[in-house]
Amino acid sequence: MKEREVEAKRLVGKKNVRGKTYEYEYYTLPLNLYLPKSMVEKFGTKYMLQVDEDSGTITIKPKSSH
Repeated sequence: MKEREVEAKRLVGKKNVRGKTYEYEYYTLPLNLYLPKSMVEKFGTKYMLQVDEDSGTITIKPKSSH
């Protein structure tokens, strides 16, 4: 199992709908994993990413500050 510390990146998207431009923000981790905005607001931007290559599972845990 591989484990590493990662940081969520804030991205701003734009979408045009019927002549109006809407902006939205979202957060991503490496491997193109999306995080809900509420999760970033609650736990911050630092996470531990665990990849188990044998079973093919990816686990994301908030990095706790001890």
